[in-house]
Amino acid sequence: MDSVIGFFAPWVVQGFVLLLHLLLPARHVDGYVTDAEGKPLQYRLNGLLVLMLSVLAWWGLGSANIMPYEFLYEHRWEGLAGAIVLGLLFSAWMVFPAEPTEKGVLADFYLGRLANPQWLNGRVDAKMLLYLVGAVLLELNLLSFGAFHRSQYPSDPSFGVTLYILLFTWFLVDYLTFERVHLWTYDFFAENVGFKLGWGCICFYPYFYTVSLWATADQPDPGHSATWYAVASAVFFAGWALSRGANLQKFTFKTEPERVYLGIFTPETISDGNRTLLVSGFWGISRHINYLGEVLMAIGLALALGYPTEWAVWLYPLYYVGLLFPRERDDDVRCAAKYGPLWEQYRERVPYRIIPYIY
Repeated sequence: MDSVIGFFAPWVVQGFVLLLHLLLPARHVDGYVTDAEGKPLQYRLNGLLVLMLSVLAWWGLGSANIMPYEFLYEHRWEGLAGAIVLGLLFSAWMVFPAEPTEKGVLADFYLGRLANPQWLNGRVDAKMLLYLVGAVLLELNLLSFGAFHRSQYPSDPSFGVTLYILLFTWFLVDYLTFERVHLWTYDFFAENVGFKLGWGCICFYPYFYTVSLWATADQPDPGHSATWYAVASAVFFAGWALSRGANLQKFTFKTEPERVYLGIFTPETISDGNRTLLVSGFWGISRHINYLGEVLMAIGLALALGYPTEWAVWLYPLYYVGLLFPRERDDDVRCAAKYGPLWEQYRERVPYRIIPYIY
């Protein structure tokens, strides 16, 4: 019976998240993407509140002995199987009823056919919901894996596991705090909703992102000094500063073009008279300095666990390299087509793609 419950656990969690998202108060904001009439799409944002209440519900079930804190860890394989099936069903539901593109069935299924589907008169946006359900289930998995580790080593738990969960929780809270900022990012204006995004958020995001804990939650404290964990934290927060700083600067420029970002970076731009590109601050260092930040955060998380020779802890950073470096190439092609000669000027002004002075 527990295995069946474990299989449907991600279904229940994500259904609960949808219910909270619908019922809880939310901010109503305009996004960057526009509809067929050129009007910005509107979004309801309450992700941080949904996350907090979901964690509170998980804690309440554990403290009332209704569901052990370690349940999601102990039935992680069943939960993964359930998430795989749910992600496939959702992807099929999103793709096949929609009008086919010229790319073919397989490409349509993977990349999607609909750009920005919304339901219930805009009350629910597919992309925002997907990122929200993925973030909440990821956080609950992290907490459950951590609870299992402490149950195995109650007198000497690894500080690395605690640090890893704290850093990842920071990552998730930060993302949901700045939900509106992410409406101006690549996923929202360039990608459709198909297997890549749907299955990715429902299954890959909450389960693969915990891969490092899958490999180390049952391991003892590796015995590192405070210096080790300080370095890991420094790498993580250096990455966070680059990623969050760059994304916030772009958002600020898009919404308040004349504003001096952080009171430091006066916006410098190049223009062809119709379109304008930001070339100062974070966006004058490299064309996607935010991607370097994401990779550094992942490296900091891998180091935080204290098992650098455990190959599985490096899968998460390698995934970001495999995802973001090709994405930068795709974005470069898209921007070259969109901006024309202006993009050539930007390439000359900011020659590095991701890593300053290297790449």
